[in-house]
Amino acid sequence: MEHLDRISHDIEIMGGKACIKGTRVTVGMIVIQISEGKSIDELLDEYPYLERNDIMQALMYAAWTVDAREGVIVSV
Repeated sequence: MEHLDRISHDIEIMGGKACIKGTRVTVGMIVIQISEGKSIDELLDEYPYLERNDIMQALMYAAWTVDAREGVIVSV
């Protein structure tokens, strides 16, 4: 996994959810908005304090999290 230096977890910020470092923008919020059809450029316009790399790392983090959990699922 590539180094994700823009993603942070702090229990005092958004209850410890994965966020873009120094913001209250969660990885989940980015993924949801992308899934609803927003482009990266639209997100950057809405959140001018974010950088393209922030969004890319959020997407990489989300993909890594899903991939890491796929091995844990057990059928009964």
